[in-house]
Amino acid sequence: MEKNKVYQGDCLEVLKTFPDKSVDCCVTSPPYYGLRDYGVDKHVFHEVKRVLKNDGTLWLNIGDSYWGSGSRGWDFTDRLTDASEIQKGSKGTTDLHNLPKLVGNVGVYKNKDLIGIPWMLAFALRADGWYLRQDIIWQKPNPMPESVRDRCTKSHEYIFLLSKNPHYYYDHESIKEDAVSAVKGNPRFGGNKYGDNDDKHFAIYSGNEYVSNGKRNKRDVWNVSVNPIKEAHFATFPEDLISPCILAGCRQNGIVLDPFFGSGTTGRVARAYGRNYVGIELNPQYIEIEEKRLENIQTTIFAFM
Repeated sequence: MEKNKVYQGDCLEVLKTFPDKSVDCCVTSPPYYGLRDYGVDKHVFHEVKRVLKNDGTLWLNIGDSYWGSGSRGWDFTDRLTDASEIQKGSKGTTDLHNLPKLVGNVGVYKNKDLIGIPWMLAFALRADGWYLRQDIIWQKPNPMPESVRDRCTKSHEYIFLLSKNPHYYYDHESIKEDAVSAVKGNPRFGGNKYGDNDDKHFAIYSGNEYVSNGKRNKRDVWNVSVNPIKEAHFATFPEDLISPCILAGCRQNGIVLDPFFGSGTTGRVARAYGRNYVGIELNPQYIEIEEKRLENIQTTIFAFM
C-alpha cells in the first residue's frame, strides 16, 4: 500500500490487498446508487475495520432516500439505460447492471416511505462489531430546493463516528469551538446554577474549579454549506465538513483512508493538514478529476478553525 495514492478498482477487492492495521482513520461518503446494498457495504467496512489500527475510527457520511422518489427510489436493476440518466447529484454510479435489487410494495417499503438508509447501515455495522459512538448532524444552510408540499425540505445528512475498539484516538482539543455563554458570570454546576452569584464555590466541576479558556467541546450539529465543484457533476462533501473528522481522527503524518474517493476531497483535506491519504475509486474519470484538484496542495487552515 502506497501513501498519497488513489487505487483504481472495486473498493472491496482493493481493500483485501491492504495490510492489517495500516491506516489511522477512514473518512468517507459511500455513493448513492438508486438504493443501497447493505450487504456489500457491510463487507466493505468489515475490510476497513481490518486495515484500521486498533485505535482507529471511521467517519461515515450518508444521506437518506424516499421509496419511489425518482432518481434514488426506483428499482434500477431492470432498467437498461445510460448511467448519466440517474446521476442527478449521485456519486459513483457507473454500471446499472450491478445495482442492488431492493424490493418494495410488499409490506416493507411503501411509496413515499423514508427508507432510513443511514441508521440501517449504522446498525448493520454495529452488528458487525463496530462501536457506534455518535451520530453527527450535517446541517445544510443551502440545501437542494425541493418542491414537495407534504413535508419539510430536507436540509441535513448524518455523519456517524464509529470506532474499532472502546478506546480510540480522538483529539478533541484540535476541533474545539469558541465558547458562547448566555449566563452572566462564570458557569454554574451546583444548586446556584442559574443564579448570579459569583462565588467560586458554584464554579466547581468534577472537583476542580472551572476556568474558561474561551473554548468548548465541538457540538454534534455541524452547520456547513454545500459547495459544488465545477469539475464534478456528482455530490461531493465540503472540505469544511470533513476537516474536523481528519483533525480529530488522525495524527500528524498518519494515513486517512477513503474507499469511495470520488473527486478527492478527503485527500485534499488530509494533505492540507499534514496527513497522508489512500484512496480507492472505481471510475477512472473521477480519478482524473481528483488528480487535477490535488495539484499544488498547500498546507492550509480551513474556515471552521
